[in-house]
Amino acid sequence: MALLITQNLTWQVAQTKIVDNVSFEIQRGQFVGLLGPNGAGKSSLMRCLYRVNQPTTGEVLFNGESVWQLSAKQNAKNMAVILQEHSDHLGLLVRDVISQGLTPHKAFFQLDNEHDQQLMQSIMQSLDVMHLSKKSFQTLSGGEKQRVMLARALMQQTEFLIMDEPTNHLDVHYQTEIMKTVKQLSKTVFASFHDLNIAAAFCDYLLVLDQGKLVASGTPSDVLTETLISEVFRTSVKVDQHPIHNHPRITYDYHA
Repeated sequence: MALLITQNLTWQVAQTKIVDNVSFEIQRGQFVGLLGPNGAGKSSLMRCLYRVNQPTTGEVLFNGESVWQLSAKQNAKNMAVILQEHSDHLGLLVRDVISQGLTPHKAFFQLDNEHDQQLMQSIMQSLDVMHLSKKSFQTLSGGEKQRVMLARALMQQTEFLIMDEPTNHLDVHYQTEIMKTVKQLSKTVFASFHDLNIAAAFCDYLLVLDQGKLVASGTPSDVLTETLISEVFRTSVKVDQHPIHNHPRITYDYHA
């Protein structure tokens, strides 16, 4: 059975369908990318998966169970979410932000134990944020904040990770660093992207939304064709094979 299944998912506001009859499956261990132009419904679809937007029709199943029939706490044990915009967490220190990932596993007012502390140290070391632990989260750079939020997500100890525009506002170094780190995790990942080349390089499978509808799905080589990019993103490109990783490479014709 697929880890996550959406069946005929529609979410609408008034009479406007923002997500329109979308069905797909995500298998365990897959790195699935979600693509589409601005306003395609990517973030709205993701919010249906992690219980912010309740679908108008259709359902979302995790391990065969409706996410809307499970408690918020159980869903937080199933999936961790990293959003493209971060709050300043009311001036919290980095170590306190990361520790929030333990919340689904704790009773009210239950303190962290030695195992929790060891887990946090291990995760912070692996993501190179140990030296940031006593800094205020709101003072960090964009790349540092993204690594801290990934550390918090890993503290949740979930099988499934959702990332909404994980490379947004990051320079090339941090884009590559974050994606390499996530790719090496033993997790199922569902992430949305604007950058088609990053999606092509790191994703096993792609979904393409346009005006709320799922218009394409498959491997990067199957999906990222010159015809589809022209039709969905309304831009002229050349698609060939990247000389290093052999995945599709998109070159934009800025003068067409």
